[in-house]
Amino acid sequence: MAVTLIVGAQWGDEGKAKVIDFLAENTDIVVRYQGGANAGHTVIAKGEKYIFHLIPSGILYSKTVCVLGGGMVIEPNAFFDELNQLEKRGIEIDGRIRIADNAHVLLPYHSLIDAKREENMSITKIGTTKRGIGICYGDKVNRTGIRIGELLDDGFYKNRLPLLISEKNIILKNIYNEKEINLTETEDFLRSLGQKLKKYLINAPYYLNLEIASGKRVLLEGAQGTMLDVDFGTYPFVTSSNPTIGGALIGSGVNHRNISDCFGIVKAYTTRVGEGPFPTEAYNEEGEALRKLGNEYGATTGRPRRCGWFDVEVVRHAARINGLTGIVLTKLDVLDSLKTIKIAVGYEQDGKRISYFPSYGVERIKVIYEELPGWEEPITNYTKLNDLPKNAKKYINAIEKFCGVPVCWVSVGPKRENTIKIR
Repeated sequence: MAVTLIVGAQWGDEGKAKVIDFLAENTDIVVRYQGGANAGHTVIAKGEKYIFHLIPSGILYSKTVCVLGGGMVIEPNAFFDELNQLEKRGIEIDGRIRIADNAHVLLPYHSLIDAKREENMSITKIGTTKRGIGICYGDKVNRTGIRIGELLDDGFYKNRLPLLISEKNIILKNIYNEKEINLTETEDFLRSLGQKLKKYLINAPYYLNLEIASGKRVLLEGAQGTMLDVDFGTYPFVTSSNPTIGGALIGSGVNHRNISDCFGIVKAYTTRVGEGPFPTEAYNEEGEALRKLGNEYGATTGRPRRCGWFDVEVVRHAARINGLTGIVLTKLDVLDSLKTIKIAVGYEQDGKRISYFPSYGVERIKVIYEELPGWEEPITNYTKLNDLPKNAKKYINAIEKFCGVPVCWVSVGPKRENTIKIR
């Protein structure tokens, strides 16, 4: 059982990168299994701040191999820009980056169509980053996408590419009144890109399962969170992939029998970015206070995050879907100054108590809250559970009790060392 899975158990931005960075010290391979450059993972190590968009967070450890999995959509400029930034900061990357040859290439027309669709008032605004992620995933499921491995196949350029470009030109010209794509220029670009990426490419299922069989330890890293899962989230206000355990298996090619633990990363309160329902959203002074205390602004977009109280049903939902074996509770220190802290312990919908997160009608939810006393003192410098204030420990215990999943680690600050192991 050599594989540990990390999933976001809320709407993303739970602090996964810090946890992955923390666990990667004793990991041989970290695999990012889905998403694209729309996600930003922030790590603070040795006093320096790093923001990762495509490269797995484990890259900061010199012996860790980082794999961009087949469930990802990869924008070439973003990938190479990130590599350049790491090299400038003295991070050795030679021989430590792998890309699954079945990952998809995200091209400029994907982001152009994404932006045009979001601007179209006849379409429900999702609040996308307009980076083309959803459009690229749409091509994937429509079987009109481009896998990175195909860039090295002459047959692709002869047989598939002309048809793909012809189809895109019909869409660009007739629907969005945009300039058509030049086939020759596109082929030249993709051939050149294939040569640049050739040294990174692997058959991920073969490579990863072989490494696991040899005793290597693997960490699976997802982007976004369970509530943004295209199947289990607040549809249609979701991402275009599966950040949950199913997406981890599909996007990495790792055999499910090898997964030993699935840790849900859970913020001590709740946030989400973009449009969509958010039952425990705190408005006015309460929401603004949480935003300021937690510095809740998107690492990729800079957008202010919507903030609210801890939602037990959201985490229970994530626990059921992912089979969580433990919770990593992050940003507990953000609540240091609060006199009382609300926790959502249940829902009513249409006058009836429900014990699940509904697939529709979320806007009709009435939230049932309990209030717990705050601890009103800084906890960032604490290194042991027993040292924490009594009310902080009560809050952790309440989360365990209501969610039915043990809390294994607690983050009390942004740095690696601000992490308390409980189990």
